Amino acid sequence: MPPGGDITDLLHAWGKGDPEALQVLFARVYDELQRLAHRQLRAERAGHTLDTGALVHEAYFRLVDLDPALWQNREHFFAMAARAMRQVLVGYARMRNAQKRGGGGTALTLDDNLAGVDPRADDVLAIDEALQRLQQLEPRYVQVVECRLFAGLTVEETAQALEISAATVKRDWTMARAWLNRELGA
Repeated sequence: MPPGGDITDLLHAWGKGDPEALQVLFARVYDELQRLAHRQLRAERAGHTLDTGALVHEAYFRLVDLDPALWQNREHFFAMAARAMRQVLVGYARMRNAQKRGGGGTALTLDDNLAGVDPRADDVLAIDEALQRLQQLEPRYVQVVECRLFAGLTVEETAQALEISAATVKRDWTMARAWLNRELGA
């Protein structure tokens, strides 16, 4: 695959077994993955043991282990990258909590401007546990939350990634936020 292909073309080439496409793809998306990692780490506690580069690399290892044939498009890729980064952060939070128990958490609020996530490890775990419960009830709501909250996708980008309408994304985002805010004690 020539280096000039767009991200979706590179994803499809990788899915068809082109090893060069994977190298070109990650060179092409690395800066965006850095921004995504920075955004997620901004919501973490100060002095986190992971930096932006380490989070990107940890997520990279999770992404390359996935079946490359599943990639649909650019938005889907970044939604999956955000999920992988969230899983890395949750793993680190669990490890940190295993080392240090305690810390009564406070209520969290998820708002429209996506800035309502509290930075403590306990909160990361609370959000993850709530998302796991929501997954049992409404899996698409979790996908919408991952796209909007963790990947920072717009309503339109989320709709494209999930192959649903923008109106459905808005409705699901509203319902998921309300459910999560109730579960998280906001």
